[in-house]
Amino acid sequence: MVDGFLGSLTTEERMLLHLHDHILPEGEWEAPLSLTQAGISAAVHVQRKHVPRTLKRLESRGCLVSSKRHIPGAKQRRTVYGLSSDGRKRASELRGKILSREVNKDDSTIMISELRKGGQLTLELLSHIDEAMVFHEVPVISPVSNPEGVASLDAQAGEQLVRRLFARAWADGKITKDEQQLLSEVVEFLGMHPERVRRLSDESRRDQKAPPPEEIYLDMLKQALVDGELIEDEIALLETVRVAFGIDQLTHQKLLKIAISDPELPQDIASYRATLETALADGIITADEDAMLQTLREVLNISQSLHAELLAELRDSIK
Repeated sequence: MVDGFLGSLTTEERMLLHLHDHILPEGEWEAPLSLTQAGISAAVHVQRKHVPRTLKRLESRGCLVSSKRHIPGAKQRRTVYGLSSDGRKRASELRGKILSREVNKDDSTIMISELRKGGQLTLELLSHIDEAMVFHEVPVISPVSNPEGVASLDAQAGEQLVRRLFARAWADGKITKDEQQLLSEVVEFLGMHPERVRRLSDESRRDQKAPPPEEIYLDMLKQALVDGELIEDEIALLETVRVAFGIDQLTHQKLLKIAISDPELPQDIASYRATLETALADGIITADEDAMLQTLREVLNISQSLHAELLAELRDSIK
């Protein structure tokens, strides 16, 4: 779930705005991380696994171009994406339409374009606007590629996974070279800012409650299987984690079956899921529905990470 005005835009629209502001350099062998799937995922506030589907849709409409480029700091070349001439035209029209809308700032009505600072990215500007079209000095939502700020619920699920990985790594009081490499691969997959990672590491080190490796691996499997399939990058990452944690094939298959299965939910979770499904019936969650769900989470003791998992599952089921 994406909060604020950005939540009223589709993933495709947010992706067009992001790629409009990040131009794929022509004829160069290097490209920025922001144009990879990880960078796009972080910028548009969706899980990495949902990015390929939208990219393919834009590509089929002639809006995208792609190529293999070297990414600073990466070991191998990555596929990067940019807008075609048709895609740039469509993105420009969308951007112009959005920037011409009015928002409330300090009890005054003003056009969004008048709030834009020099060189400010469109999605960054829009992240300061809430559902009621009120501008806030502090962003309503921040991508995990930023060092601080509240991330979307999808991204919070990724943050929780990183916390658990750090807790496991810090169990003996230090992080080994192998553990550091594993964490780097997970963080790179999520497109997370180093400062945000450092904060999660510090929080985990203070907590010192290390979960069993099988529990972490099962969490990763469940997150990866939200839409019922594993994409190529997820398979590679899971294999890295499996080897690092010493999880054999037999255990992997057992955990995979658990992740694939749909066990009966406890009554309180089932009730919350049913309410969430009703709120999603029209495809959006209004401010009033969101407030009601928040109250229900507190009453039923439903965590934000569980809410994110249920929301992702339901959204994928109605696509």
